[in-house]
Amino acid sequence: MSSPLEWAGFADVSLAALLFLCVAAFAAGAVDAIVGGGGLIQLPALLLVMPGGDTLLSLATSKVAAFAGTASAVPTYARRTRIDWWTAVPMALIAFGGAVGGAAFANLLPTDVLNWVVLIALVGVGIYTWRKPALGSVETPRFGRRAQIALAALGGLTIGFWDGLAGPGTGSFLVFLLVGMLGYAFLHASATAKLVNTATNLGALCYFIPAGKVLWGLGLTMAACNIAGSVTGALIATRQGSGFVRRVFLSVVAAMALTLGARLIFGT
Repeated sequence: MSSPLEWAGFADVSLAALLFLCVAAFAAGAVDAIVGGGGLIQLPALLLVMPGGDTLLSLATSKVAAFAGTASAVPTYARRTRIDWWTAVPMALIAFGGAVGGAAFANLLPTDVLNWVVLIALVGVGIYTWRKPALGSVETPRFGRRAQIALAALGGLTIGFWDGLAGPGTGSFLVFLLVGMLGYAFLHASATAKLVNTATNLGALCYFIPAGKVLWGLGLTMAACNIAGSVTGALIATRQGSGFVRRVFLSVVAAMALTLGARLIFGT
């Protein structure tokens, strides 16, 4: 279980590490399908294993799985709820460009800096999620069409850049932006966030793939698990409700933050 797997595209991870990453990808897909923030599980898991010994390999490979999960969720949302395409499409296009820029900037950061960025994001989003009850039960638009598109585009650019740079919490940030600033209902915001998040994941990959940073064997394996998690997440939402998912989300975020923090502080 602990011996390196000599498989192409897996960077010699062990079977135990591969199983751990598959479970993390599955959990990330499930959480992301409901509340966003699957990257808070998936990327830290990759950083703990550190395939290939390079943070950027972990970041780039996580985008393959994340793209598969968000892309598979968009058709499901489109069938079940209304998507405001006039706002969503410009937001997604500009977020795509922001993600390309963020990915390029990530390539310039030292490994330790990026790890600390991920840890701070884990703690910050975890505390925010814990302190804020669910928003967006009622659709209450706060701006006219042009102002709404402009604010969505600005938010998409900023969050897209963050997704290319590191990524944890992107889905949650998008939902918070759409609900808290633009007044979307939660379900409507989740649907739009999935479309934009798909664009940001693709934007990051447009930089990482030519740079040779993607571990394809590992990435595609995790992508399959992420998609399976997305389907399961939808079933959990229907049967158990968002309160259950929120508790699981906070528990996993806390565990990952503690583990990654211990590694950074104590060098374990």
